Amino acid sequence: MPLHEIFVGLGVFVASVVFVREARRRGALNEQSLVAVTGALVGGAIGMRLAGWLETMNLSDLWMYGSRSILGGLTGAYIGVLIAKKIIGYRERTGDLFAPAVALGMAVGRIGCHLTEAPGRPTSLPWGVHAPATTPECPGCLAGQAMHPSFVYEIIFQLVAFAALLWARERLTQPGELFTLYLAGYAAFRFVVEFTRANEILWLDLTGPQWFLVPGLLLLGLRLVYGWRRGHYAPLFQRKVMT
Repeated sequence: MPLHEIFVGLGVFVASVVFVREARRRGALNEQSLVAVTGALVGGAIGMRLAGWLETMNLSDLWMYGSRSILGGLTGAYIGVLIAKKIIGYRERTGDLFAPAVALGMAVGRIGCHLTEAPGRPTSLPWGVHAPATTPECPGCLAGQAMHPSFVYEIIFQLVAFAALLWARERLTQPGELFTLYLAGYAAFRFVVEFTRANEILWLDLTGPQWFLVPGLLLLGLRLVYGWRRGHYAPLFQRKVMT
């Protein structure tokens, strides 16, 4: 069974359901927001495949390997939303609608990664996992080594992020800040968790995804400083007064 593709599909379905429920809750469920979702789905599919294809630069591998790049998918989805909104002239911000949906959808999709891909780098920690020797591109699997369950780390992060976003959405009133916090949190987490992943090291002990994240982290850091100085995140640290 194509477990990876099945769980990616389930993740997209879960994310779509959460988006619709969140849009309905905010009174933003309309044709324009649904067009934005379509843009995200199309852009995400293209981004995943193009980013994965860049690893081999072989057109015959475009379908086979392109569905395994989450960072490419997120980038493509973001660009897809911008293009879709530009085409229909929709100016409302939709990032806050996507944030909880993406977090939960990613948690589901990463189950497929855990079941089919190389878990991570070798570890002596007690929660190290073993994967079948048939796992692609996994020398540690062939050697029977215990490895970091890096995808499990991400599943846990995404579930915690989903819960935190549900908590924060009632407190943040500035449009776009919920999405900004999620992007910054995930980018920082992904950069750190890459040290446990089995991806190839390119330069200065950093992997390709880490180098991809470096400029984004810098921009997101500046964006967080901007929001902090304007008090956008102050409500997160204020206690609600019981009446």
